Amino acid sequence: MSNRVSVINGPNLNMLGKREPGIYGDLSLTSIHELCTKAGAELGFEIDFHQSNHEGNIIDFLQGANDTAIGVVLNAGAYTHTSVALHDAIRSISIPVIEVHLSNVHAREKFRHKSMISSVCQGVICGFGPNSYKLALQAFAETNNS
Repeated sequence: MSNRVSVINGPNLNMLGKREPGIYGDLSLTSIHELCTKAGAELGFEIDFHQSNHEGNIIDFLQGANDTAIGVVLNAGAYTHTSVALHDAIRSISIPVIEVHLSNVHAREKFRHKSMISSVCQGVICGFGPNSYKLALQAFAETNNS
């Protein structure tokens, strides 16, 4: 199998840099893609980068990664807090998933404190802005790249 990692982004992340920069920062999703590609290359990973505002597409990305990647870095956005379907999709694949968030969801609104997917992910990284992705790739490299 390749040394490919899939980075999957959920709803509204296409609006990064425009949407609430005080919470999410001023980098665009394109800049985060570049950060992931560079960090991935330094760690020996090829990065597949995806974004969708549609839950079914995110499930398709997860299921597709099972056949092409050694793991997934997932920022499910608001679906983190609502989607049993994403929980089930993660459970259905055999590769590890690391959940990431740009903001510290535990320092925000109470409804963001509950994740429907954390229990089926290898780990969770939140609150470090775009570096949350880089930290997830580093953690992934140290724990899964044998």
